[in-house]
Amino acid sequence: QVQLVESGGGLVQAGGSLRLSCAASGRTFSGYTMGWFRQAPGKGREFVARITLSEASTSYAESVKGRFAISRDNAKNMVYLQMDSLKPEDTAVYYCAAARRSWPPVVTADEYDYWGQGTQVTVSS
Repeated sequence: QVQLVESGGGLVQAGGSLRLSCAASGRTFSGYTMGWFRQAPGKGREFVARITLSEASTSYAESVKGRFAISRDNAKNMVYLQMDSLKPEDTAVYYCAAARRSWPPVVTADEYDYWGQGTQVTVSS
């Protein structure tokens, strides 16, 4: 049973930073793609960033490029999302997701096989 558990969300002022963590358990995650998505109230789930665990190839949504950074620690089965220069529009529930492949590239939310429960990020103006 694969489990993904997010942590690190909270309330922060605009311009501040947060670091989200995703702890993965249940199997070996080599060859997996790990992603972060977010969902704001009344909106659909939005891609934020992804990383392949073997090659450490990364991709970001345009809205977060230059402000967010995804990273991983394969030895600990951990994935992180460092969020800097936060804006009120970053407010959302953030989800960690895992896909059982790294090639061809995983693009859409439907291609991910496992999801965490989410962690709330609120950015005040």
